[in-house]
Amino acid sequence: MRPSFLFVVAALSLACSRLEPAAPADDALLDGPVDGLSGEERARFLRGDVAFNDAVFHAGNGLGPLFVATRCGSCHAGDGPGHPFSTLVRFGQADAGGNLYLGQGGPQLQHRALPGIVPEAVPAGAPSARFLPPLNTGLGFIDAVPDADILAWADPDDADGDGISGRPNRVPRKGYSPPRPGDSEADGLVIGRYGRKASAYDLLQQTASAYNQDIGVVSVFEPVDPYTHEEQDPEIATGTVHDVVFYLRTLKAPIQRNSDDPEVREGARVFEAVGCAKCHRPSFTTGDAPIAALAHRTFSPYTDLLLHDMGPGLDDGYTEGIATSAEWRTPALWGLGLFPDSQGGQYFLLHDGRAHSIEAAIALHGGEGRAARDAFLALSPAQHDRLLTFLRSL
Repeated sequence: MRPSFLFVVAALSLACSRLEPAAPADDALLDGPVDGLSGEERARFLRGDVAFNDAVFHAGNGLGPLFVATRCGSCHAGDGPGHPFSTLVRFGQADAGGNLYLGQGGPQLQHRALPGIVPEAVPAGAPSARFLPPLNTGLGFIDAVPDADILAWADPDDADGDGISGRPNRVPRKGYSPPRPGDSEADGLVIGRYGRKASAYDLLQQTASAYNQDIGVVSVFEPVDPYTHEEQDPEIATGTVHDVVFYLRTLKAPIQRNSDDPEVREGARVFEAVGCAKCHRPSFTTGDAPIAALAHRTFSPYTDLLLHDMGPGLDDGYTEGIATSAEWRTPALWGLGLFPDSQGGQYFLLHDGRAHSIEAAIALHGGEGRAARDAFLALSPAQHDRLLTFLRSL
């Protein structure tokens, strides 16, 4: 009886396993840890994952009174880019003294509030810009790129005469952010890498600011409440903030799909030929890094991390750091083919999500991107299709 019983159990287990859906391929997902983490690092990654994606804030544990979202992950489904529903609104015009609307809620709109509190509205006449939350993956590799490598790609005076004059954004380094080895300072400012205008120096600043401005949560890093404008005791453990930073730093880079497909390879050549790669730089190599898995690795983000003037069509009148209102950091293209999985099944591209297709995003390029746009529009149908095939493979 017992052997027969075991046989039946085994058969049923096998049948059930065949009914289970197969796990998605690693290159079909934007989330997941980078290869090479130690057991202790993977445990920390998981703690950060829970804090980022599962921890929900409410009135009893620090939410608000003013806020945009109640948890980090609500703006980055699957660690991908955001949807217009989660768009952030920044407002105010910076001068030598800073943002002119800090006393009226700037630099970020908190359009939701706890009961009995009036949500913010953009002050009349204040320049504003809508920022779609960017994807989270591969950020640790970007953090580990030496400043010298970023500066080597810059051409602020367009010395080569190609119409492209990328430059880094220069921002203050917050006192809580440790300096990077080889930091390049100019007039007391350092190179920003994160955000639509590259206004955040590192992932600690990006994370602490997001807790404060997006959720209304005060930390030891950002102790001023955005509602009262007064310092108060931390509402989140310092260790939790560091775990979230570690999670963001150790998310894997997006994996290109079908890289050996002849049409993908031809599309990559077209990408280079029309001039896209002059701003969407194909690769970087990291330097030393505190996390061994990120050190001395070549990766392919398709961004130069520099600011470019994209013309009047993309000028929202809002500045950050030394970035002018028409300047935007070149968005990374890695993961582009998977963006719709995080955006409700369709594309929302550019800094504010106004472009609903890759072609529409390219067509809106002006300023330093105009020549590449015109070359794209002049492609033959076959070249056009192969370029899009390549971009969707990223």
